[in-house]
Amino acid sequence: MPHETEQIRSFVAIELSQNVKTGLAKLLSELGKTRHPFVKWVNPESIHLTLKFLGNIPFKQVAEINRLMEEAVQGTLPFHLEVSELGAFPNLKRPRVLWISIKGEIDTLLSLQQSIDSALAPLGFAEEKRPFTPHLTLARLRERTSPAERKIFAELVMSTNFESSYPLEVKTISLMRSQLLPEGAIYTRLFALKLQD
Repeated sequence: MPHETEQIRSFVAIELSQNVKTGLAKLLSELGKTRHPFVKWVNPESIHLTLKFLGNIPFKQVAEINRLMEEAVQGTLPFHLEVSELGAFPNLKRPRVLWISIKGEIDTLLSLQQSIDSALAPLGFAEEKRPFTPHLTLARLRERTSPAERKIFAELVMSTNFESSYPLEVKTISLMRSQLLPEGAIYTRLFALKLQD
């Protein structure tokens, strides 16, 4: 357990069911067959839907964040999402980040994200200026990836058949801790809030 004054890197997220993680693992193994050294794949077990990145916070602030998030989720019933189509930031012609989009009860998701954003503002967490784009990050291309390599990767993504639609029932929202280690990030749940049935 971290000390009260210790800074921890944290974010608010929706954790994925094992069924969704298994489906994404299949997709990632398909995409990863052609091994490109310039692509850094995300471990399917650690994929999640980020609602708000908080950055470094003192561990003693966790209880207050819990209280404010409890207020923010009041009145939100469990809702349904689906893992949908492949896409990239900034776009598929010049991909830097490969992601998979989310569909389903997006209005409920956006409303929940805005409630959390507003609820945490009094603690000094700046409200998001950019519109929230719900997605699951699958891979990042390394900084020095050439335009030609990006094009090869884009062609691979566009030629990949992904017709499955994995259902995701959202019943809890979690505050997660992220520890950046040489072998990759490790995520630990600090607390989970149940949406009211």
